[in-house]
Amino acid sequence: MANKSFDLVVIGAGPGGYVAAIRAAQLGMSTAVIEREHLGGICLNWGCIPTKALLRSAEVMHLMKNAGDYGLKAENIGFDVRKVVERSRKVAKRLSDGVRFLLMKNKVTVIDGEGCLAGKGKIVASKDGKDEEISARHIILATGARSRELPGLKADDKTVWTCKEAMVPEAIPASLLVVGSGAIGIEFASFYRDMGAEVTVVEVVDRILPAEDAEIARFAHKAFEKRGIRIMSGSKVTGMRATRKSAKVDIEDTKGNTRTIEVEKVLSAVGITGNVENIGLEGTRIEVDRGHVVVNEWLETGEPGVYAIGDLVGPPWLAHKASHEAVVCVEKIAGQPDVHPLDTRNIPGCTYCHPQIASIGYSEAAAKDAGYEIRVGRFPFTGNGKAITLGDDQGMIKTVFDARTGELLGAHLVGAEVTELIQGYAVARTLETTEVELMHTVFPHPTLSEMMHEAVLAAYDRAIHI
Repeated sequence: MANKSFDLVVIGAGPGGYVAAIRAAQLGMSTAVIEREHLGGICLNWGCIPTKALLRSAEVMHLMKNAGDYGLKAENIGFDVRKVVERSRKVAKRLSDGVRFLLMKNKVTVIDGEGCLAGKGKIVASKDGKDEEISARHIILATGARSRELPGLKADDKTVWTCKEAMVPEAIPASLLVVGSGAIGIEFASFYRDMGAEVTVVEVVDRILPAEDAEIARFAHKAFEKRGIRIMSGSKVTGMRATRKSAKVDIEDTKGNTRTIEVEKVLSAVGITGNVENIGLEGTRIEVDRGHVVVNEWLETGEPGVYAIGDLVGPPWLAHKASHEAVVCVEKIAGQPDVHPLDTRNIPGCTYCHPQIASIGYSEAAAKDAGYEIRVGRFPFTGNGKAITLGDDQGMIKTVFDARTGELLGAHLVGAEVTELIQGYAVARTLETTEVELMHTVFPHPTLSEMMHEAVLAAYDRAIHI
C-alpha cells in the first residue's frame, strides 16, 4: 500500500462503514476502510440479507403447501436444505462482491486486517502477524456488534446455536427452542416453522416482540400460535443439559413454576453487544456504556477526531440506521450544509416473519406516556381487496396522531408486505405530515397501500370500508 496517510479511515466495512467510506470519497476525501473478514459486515454476510433469502424460500414453501387455496395442485412437496442454504450464501456473496466493486469505483482503499487505534490520528492494521501503521485526520469506528450469550446457554455449534449456525443448518431440526422474541428470534422461528420444525419461543417479558406496539404484538402472537408456534412469554431459561443430539431445557414462569422441555436444537437470540474489545479504546477518552460506545448527536466520541456509528453505538440495531449515521457523520466532518442529526423515532423497523411486522415512531402507549392526547386509527386487512386476492387477509394497520396538531406520531403494521408499506409513513414522518395531507393523498386501487389511507381516515372517524 503506497499511501499510508488518509483524510479518513473507517474501521469496519459493514452497512455503516462502507457507506461512510463511499460518501467520504464522494466528498473528495482520501479514504480507506479496514475490514477483518467480509465486506458488507454481519448484515450483508450473516444477517439481514442471507436471512431474507432463507425466509423467501420458506415463503415459497408455505405457498406450495397451500396451493389448493389458489386452485392449484402441488404434490410431493419437499426441499433440499443444502440448496436452500446454498442459495442464501450465493445471494450474500453477490452483494459482498458488489460492495467491493462500489469501494473500488469510488477509489476507496480497502485494507484487509483488524484495525486498532494506536494514538492520536494513528491506526494499526494487523493481519497474519504483520502490523501496518496508518495515519488519518479522522477515524470512524464501525466495528458492529455480536450476539449476547446468556449464562448457561453458551453456543457450542452443535446443540446450542447462535444466529450464524441457524443460517447454515445441515438439516432442519425436528424441534427448536428460540430464546428471545425480538426481530431476530421471531424471524428464525418463522423460517423453521415453515420448514417443518416444531418451534417453541421463550420470552422473559410478558409479551413477544417487546419493542413493538402491544396491540400489534398481540395480533402477531395469535397468528404465530395459529401457525403452530408455541409461545412461552413471561418465562426464562433457568437450566440446560445438552448432548450432541438434544437439549433438556428448564423454563420458569413468573409464578416460579418450572417445566422441562426437550428439543433437538436451541437458538439463543437475546440481543447483541458492541464489538468494543481490541480496537484500542484503552488510553483514550472514549466512553463505553453497557457494551456500546457513547457518542453525541454528530457521532463524535470523547476522543477528538474519532467517531463511532452503527450497532457499536447502540439501538436501534438496524443496518439502515448505521448507513444514515454514516452519511450524517461524514457530511458533518466535511462541513456540508444542511446536515441534520438523526432522529431515531423516524427510523422504520421491519421484521420479516409471517405475518410481517413494521413500525415507526411512537407506539400508542409511548405516545400517552410522552403526554400526548392522541387519536388512533385501525384498519384490518380483511377490508382490503388486494389482500383478499392475495389470499393473505390477516393483518392490521394502526396509526397514532397528535389530537391537537394532527402530527403523525407513529404507525404500526402487521400483515402481508408491510415491510414495504412502512416507507410511506417514514416519508410522512420526515416531512412532518399531518392527517390533512395524508387524507388528501390519492392511493392507487387495488393495492395494499389503500389500507394506509383508511387507517388515517379511521383515526378521524372517516374510514370508508369498515
